[in-house]
Amino acid sequence: MKLILSLFAFVIMLSSGAAAQSGQARNDATLIRPDSALQATLSAMKGQHLGLDEARQLAIRNSTHVLLAESALRAAKGALRRDRGAFDPEVFAEFGRVGNDSPSASPFGGASVVETEQTNTTTGLRMKLPFGTQIEARVDARKLETNSSFAALNPEYSAASRLQLTQPLLKGFGPAARSDFAASNREYEAAEARYEQAVLDISAFVENKYWDLYAAERDLAVQILIRDRGLAFLNQATLRANAGLVGPGDVAKARVFVADQEQQVLDREESIGRISDELSSLMGQRPGGGELRYHPSDAPVSVYSSPPAAESILAAALENNRSLKAAEMDLEAARAREAGGKWNAWPTLDLVGSIGGNGLAGTAQEIEFGGQTFTSDFGGSAGDSWSQAINRDYPNWSIGVKFVMPIGLRPGGGERDRLTAERFRSEQLYLNTRRTLEEDVRAYHRELLHASQRLDAAQEGVEASLEQVRIGVLDYDTGRISAVELVLLAEDLARAQQSFTRALVKAAKATSQIHRLTSGTDNSN
Repeated sequence: MKLILSLFAFVIMLSSGAAAQSGQARNDATLIRPDSALQATLSAMKGQHLGLDEARQLAIRNSTHVLLAESALRAAKGALRRDRGAFDPEVFAEFGRVGNDSPSASPFGGASVVETEQTNTTTGLRMKLPFGTQIEARVDARKLETNSSFAALNPEYSAASRLQLTQPLLKGFGPAARSDFAASNREYEAAEARYEQAVLDISAFVENKYWDLYAAERDLAVQILIRDRGLAFLNQATLRANAGLVGPGDVAKARVFVADQEQQVLDREESIGRISDELSSLMGQRPGGGELRYHPSDAPVSVYSSPPAAESILAAALENNRSLKAAEMDLEAARAREAGGKWNAWPTLDLVGSIGGNGLAGTAQEIEFGGQTFTSDFGGSAGDSWSQAINRDYPNWSIGVKFVMPIGLRPGGGERDRLTAERFRSEQLYLNTRRTLEEDVRAYHRELLHASQRLDAAQEGVEASLEQVRIGVLDYDTGRISAVELVLLAEDLARAQQSFTRALVKAAKATSQIHRLTSGTDNSN
């Protein structure tokens, strides 16, 4: 009898801290002040101590989820730089030298074998404007050397300048010219938003897993106490059976109870190991010092005021959620590509015009023909021929149109249809993201709205279980219930304590999720 009374005196003491706080403002982190036995059980658990902020920082630094988002952001930045460069000026130059020996049967060839060496150079600048206009300024120069006696200039320098403008009127015009750049710009913004959301996501995921570990550890501690009390009951029942006070049925019932509690202890130990491993994966770091798992050193808050109205939190989420922003930028990118595809589905019709000039210079040679000597009026260096060409001393110009139409227009039309379908797909993804966001915000808001009531109900359950145990001890003393029934009352008390822990963790998780969905602009607890 004394052993049984000692057992339930311990159970009552187990939750005495919670009962002592009845009717008082809750300011304890866990709302349950563990007695020495529960605290001793928790302290005896092995594991590396881990704070919530430390877990967050490790996850942000090492999580593959964040690192993948960062890689995608760098790739998008590179693509944006590439497509922006499509409108950068481009300098070009060419240089070549050609030699040729050609036999000549004409008396005007100037030699039986005319030997020439020609040096060709081309330099210029070209660029493309956002409306598709292509501008090219170039100078083509040539130096010609020959052994012909009829060459008036040897060496001869010639040059031609040209400023050419090509303006697409259909394919390649306007949106088609800048669609890649516009789309890349939006895709970069989308990747940036996704990276920011990845940081928020991993922070929330780690916090949720941290509270799971917190709850699992306390559940295990309570389960260990139940098992130990069951062992004490088994020993007491065995002693009483040996003394002939009870039958073997009481011992068998005690053995069944202890076996069941032992299995539950093992199940909860495995659950803690699994949760700790999942937390390690999120953080990218295993416990050190030879420890097999982590031990949470922080506890969730216990006081929750009424959260802002659901519509207020939803408005903050719709305005600031980074996943929704990324989906919106993906849609804008798809629209930009679709606009370009519509123009590129047309035939090619380009307006082409140019102005330029020619130049000629060289070393004048005397030519004897028909008893007379002739000398060219041109002279000067290569620079003189360039100057003449650039200054348009001898101008030239051209204007015209260029038209190309593939029969059937299938390539451009097919690409336009594909881009239209991609735009529609992006619209549906955006709508789905928005609807899911609204659904999640409302769900977690309801959890926060009921957080205080849920904690009060759980606290009431603990206090009611304490009263059940107190009355059960009195009933046992008078023989109205058996020892087994008394142990089951203790198990009910443990479940009530575990329910209270789950209520704390659920509220903490809801707060974390609202923070994630609103990108930290919800102003909730």
